[in-house]
Amino acid sequence: MTLETLLPDDIEDLARRVIEANMAEGRKVAIAESCTGGLVSAALTEIPGSSAVFDRGFVTYSNEAKMETLGVPLDIIETFGAVSVACAWAMAKGALARSEADVAIAISGVAGPTGGTKLKPVGTVVFARVKRGEEGEPEGELRKFDPTSRADIRRQATVCALELLMP
Repeated sequence: MTLETLLPDDIEDLARRVIEANMAEGRKVAIAESCTGGLVSAALTEIPGSSAVFDRGFVTYSNEAKMETLGVPLDIIETFGAVSVACAWAMAKGALARSEADVAIAISGVAGPTGGTKLKPVGTVVFARVKRGEEGEPEGELRKFDPTSRADIRRQATVCALELLMP
């Protein structure tokens, strides 16, 4: 049995639209992932021709990886935590600085089933997007997905991240 595609059709279709739209704009993208563990990068690279758009992905699951690979300051992690808009923004900025991309997004969250707190329950996921040459306030968002399952939270976070990559 051979698989035609690795990921669900809805994710593959969205990834295809992301690749096509960014190709039309002449944009390259970079991804900094934590809770999605490379799913966003995998979705993009499922699409033939994605190398014209996808520059690179960083899977920085641990706090140490976020600091060492993306340059996230320790004080952001200590003050706000890894699951914070501040951390996601620092991750996205680090991905942009360490790539040839025009836009970078970052994802960090609590996929569960453990690890949640009262302030950041399972299903809490943060996203950030930065664009090269753009000044001003960072684009960031905190979402609370229903804590149905680890897989479902990661799937929803992947879809949300892909949507952030649309021009």
